[in-house]
Amino acid sequence: MRTTGSTVVPLILRRMRPPLLVLICAYAIAVAGLTLMPGQDADGDPWRMDFFHAFYVITYTAPTIGFGEIPYEFSGAQRLWVTFSIYLTVLAWLYAVGTIISLIQDPAFRGAMQRARLRRAVRQMSEPFYIVCGHGDTGSLLVRSLTERRRRVVVVDHAQAAIEALELRDLGVYVPGFQLDAEVPDHLAVAGLRHRWCAGIVAVTDSDHANLKVALTSKLQNPSMTVVARALTTEGAANMASFGTDKVVNAYDGFADRLRLAIVSPDMHRIQDWLTGIPATTLPERPLPPSGRWIICGFGRLGRAVYRELRRLGMDVVIVDEDPVGNDCPPDTIPGKGTEAATLRAAGIASADALLAATSDDADNLSIVMTGRTLNPDIYMAARENDLTSKPLLQAADVDLPVEPSYILASHILSVLNAPLLDDFLDQARGQDGAWQAALAEEIRGVAGGIIPETWTLRVSQARAPAVLDALDRGTDVPLSAITQHPRDRTQPIDCLPLMLVREDQLTLLPEQETRLASGDRILFCGTHQALRLMSVPLRHVNNLRYMISGESIPDGLLWRLLVHRRSAPRHAR
Repeated sequence: MRTTGSTVVPLILRRMRPPLLVLICAYAIAVAGLTLMPGQDADGDPWRMDFFHAFYVITYTAPTIGFGEIPYEFSGAQRLWVTFSIYLTVLAWLYAVGTIISLIQDPAFRGAMQRARLRRAVRQMSEPFYIVCGHGDTGSLLVRSLTERRRRVVVVDHAQAAIEALELRDLGVYVPGFQLDAEVPDHLAVAGLRHRWCAGIVAVTDSDHANLKVALTSKLQNPSMTVVARALTTEGAANMASFGTDKVVNAYDGFADRLRLAIVSPDMHRIQDWLTGIPATTLPERPLPPSGRWIICGFGRLGRAVYRELRRLGMDVVIVDEDPVGNDCPPDTIPGKGTEAATLRAAGIASADALLAATSDDADNLSIVMTGRTLNPDIYMAARENDLTSKPLLQAADVDLPVEPSYILASHILSVLNAPLLDDFLDQARGQDGAWQAALAEEIRGVAGGIIPETWTLRVSQARAPAVLDALDRGTDVPLSAITQHPRDRTQPIDCLPLMLVREDQLTLLPEQETRLASGDRILFCGTHQALRLMSVPLRHVNNLRYMISGESIPDGLLWRLLVHRRSAPRHAR
């Protein structure tokens, strides 16, 4: 059965053809026979029923909803034929009803009905939406974060369990979920890839090949849309980036880079951690990783990435792995899992400064943490979380640095979708000195209020800031402070921080409040969700923007203008 088109009607016709033919034949035989049976009218004269009356009698007799001898009392032959017709048509109806029940219970039919319903839901979308391919840990975090911000989402996943889990979730908006293979281009079209409101596609499946295929299909069929893809390997990331994928995210390389940043530039690490985190969650304040001797248990994708970054810093790193030869480990690797005390002693746990449990099994990682802490209570502990369900256990183990690939991926992707300028800002911020970074970290902490701040990009355009554009067209200067103060009291700032202004090809970090806005400016902000909501008032309302600029509040409605005019007029003129 095809899965891309509207297959409901053809499927119904194909399955119902035999019972419909049986019903038609049964009715034809019953009606024709009844017209041939001899009868008598009220006067006792010979009479035969016409086709209309015969069809009428069979119509209410066949489904057993009633019975009556019309227009005259039946003869014995007619009653005999009606008796035969009842058995014939009732059996035909039982066959038809049984087929209908079987059809309704057929998984293929139910799937076709569900796809038709989902296709209608996608076609009827009238606001920007994102397609998320893959509804695992990363996809579910991403869908939840997007829907909490009233963003529309369509999910594609080949696993029935993933779609069923989506349907059971209590999300703020309706999220259509397609059980389809995202590698098939037609399936992405069904999910809305060519829809005029499709703003972007996110490929976060557990296969590099699938994510690559999704990114390729999206760029070929809709080049203008934003495409974000997850990469499991460095080679896969390079392949996806080679044809223009807007953002390729590798959780393990990303964590290793953040770990290196935390060691060499703690304040910059805080800035990046806070700005790329999932908004409205607790602002993380973790102990900083040491720059001494590290033990890494497990030389998989995470262990390899962290080893590479730590060695670039010239640090002493010891690897513990079950299969040093098969995993291409360094020559001095200690064989073992790291869950045994003897293995960790051989790796020098007593003199080590940090231990990273980086295996692909959460139970082993927890065992490594507990064993390591027993042997060295003061050691800095980091552990990989492979499954979100293990999060409470890692919290109970009091791990200093949990490595959450799903969270890292979801938070980074969310920041890209919400604020496309964020990566450029972070690149520029890394080039600043430590004092600048420390001051910025304190400013972000001040506006965040203990939670991860929102990040957003404002473009001075007719769609996003019509009031500002109207003022600029009239020759009025609009300072940045006009949109960063409270719309009811312009002396009070809202909880937001302008991080970067982009004007043509010029980038300005931390623009001053006196900066004059211009048409086409793009400004990156961070702050609270309430600040984002309050900022929209002067952006869209001319009268409020006038108040923000000059302090003058002019009534905007007709009634208010008449009242003000009456109050301001001389008494004799009233």
